Amino acid sequence: NILLKIEIMEQNLSRETRTESDLIGSREVPADALYGVQTLRGIENFRISKFHLNEYPLFINALAITKMGAAVANYELGLLTKEQVDAILKAFKMKQNSKSVYSVEQVDAILKACKEILEGEHHEQFPVDMIQGGAGTTTNMNANEVIANRALELMGHQRGEYQYCSPNDHVNRSQSTNDAYPTAIHLGMYYTHLKLVKHFSELIEAFQKKATLFAHIIKMGRTQLEDAVPMTLGQTFNGFASILRDEIKNLDFAAQDFLTVNMGATAIGTGITAEPEYAEKCIEALRKITGWDIKLAEDLVGATSDTSAMVGYSSAMRRVAVKMNKICNDLRLLASGPRCGLGEINLPAMQPGSSIMPGKVNPVIPEVMNQVSYKVIGNDLCVAMSGEAAQMELNAMEPVMAQCCFESADLLMNGFDTLRTLCIDGITANEEVCRRYVHDSIGVVTALNPVIGYKNSTKIAKEALETGRGVYELVLEHGILSKKDLDTILKPENMIKPVKLDIKSNK
Repeated sequence: NILLKIEIMEQNLSRETRTESDLIGSREVPADALYGVQTLRGIENFRISKFHLNEYPLFINALAITKMGAAVANYELGLLTKEQVDAILKAFKMKQNSKSVYSVEQVDAILKACKEILEGEHHEQFPVDMIQGGAGTTTNMNANEVIANRALELMGHQRGEYQYCSPNDHVNRSQSTNDAYPTAIHLGMYYTHLKLVKHFSELIEAFQKKATLFAHIIKMGRTQLEDAVPMTLGQTFNGFASILRDEIKNLDFAAQDFLTVNMGATAIGTGITAEPEYAEKCIEALRKITGWDIKLAEDLVGATSDTSAMVGYSSAMRRVAVKMNKICNDLRLLASGPRCGLGEINLPAMQPGSSIMPGKVNPVIPEVMNQVSYKVIGNDLCVAMSGEAAQMELNAMEPVMAQCCFESADLLMNGFDTLRTLCIDGITANEEVCRRYVHDSIGVVTALNPVIGYKNSTKIAKEALETGRGVYELVLEHGILSKKDLDTILKPENMIKPVKLDIKSNK
């Protein structure tokens, strides 16, 4: 929908222009565009990737919320008019402060413009590349210009008539890119985290359902791809679910850092151009708007150059990716075949697997999740290197860190849903194959070891390997155990958990 809106916007932008000026000079901006001259320069300067701001709606919403919080704080300090702030106060049922230097109209218009963005409007007006120089200034000004121009319309003025509502003097009042941009990243990533955990939990539940369904199916466990000891297929899938469930706690822990922000730091953390109490009032507004326990960083100078929240959360996503990679590799091995591999489970057949080999079906869904995992791991390396690149009072590499974090989360969510709906939900078990492997395996001799001793167990295992005969018949042939005792030890329920058996060997 966003791409369609962008295409329509580009087609419909009038050939008429308006003149806007900045430090570099004057430029002609399409008259119909909500963005302004600095966004236009960003579009022209940063043709880097296909990752554009308008593809990350939660980040755009977070930018709007950040600007709303600033507007409320400025209004309460008497720096914005009641009209500028009134709309957002109504939208979020906040108490108004009667003191105001800003007009009601200005505040009302700014808040209404932000609220429209939160409702999904105007997102196509954020076309800048996520990867950009300037530590996020282009993104910040894109938000400032869109909000200012929409506010002007709501006030009955023309776009670009910034004397009535300015991107810098009003929307960006008491802010710098260096506190507004990282705050928006933090809020946007926290929104993303809440969404990610929901998708993740649904995948874990799908694994858990299969664990219950397969609880009765005995199979061979394997270590180093060699036969080990018996287990159930349900235990395999329960293992998948449990190792992933642990990661929700880790993600939640890492995401808590996003709730600490540096609003009020302005340029480097000293708070220059902001008034006393602005930071505290802005944080309070953000808390009311989001309902989250947002905190102000204790040291704003340190916080302004610190990107450890993104480093930590990216690392948490990497942990998930590593585990997903292991699980998908296991699914591919367990389903390998169908006749010349393990073939213990069947994955849903999603598409023909070869342009030349008739009948071949590939495990395409686990394979794509593998590739998602590799990409997330690669993004984490980029985030780590960029986090290390902070210099003095700022980290100029925040844009690529943000892009990697948002992209990794989106990839994981899409991967989780694809794996769950097109693979996990449709997995079936080849119960007879699983049972036959256990019967034929030498690995069951491990269950006999506590009773017949390691020496006898080794002797039986060696003879079974050399002759191709089964462990069961060799133990009886050598008279090591009675049939009754052997059957008791080799009962499936006695081989898949710790048990106490009062049985003695004949030798």
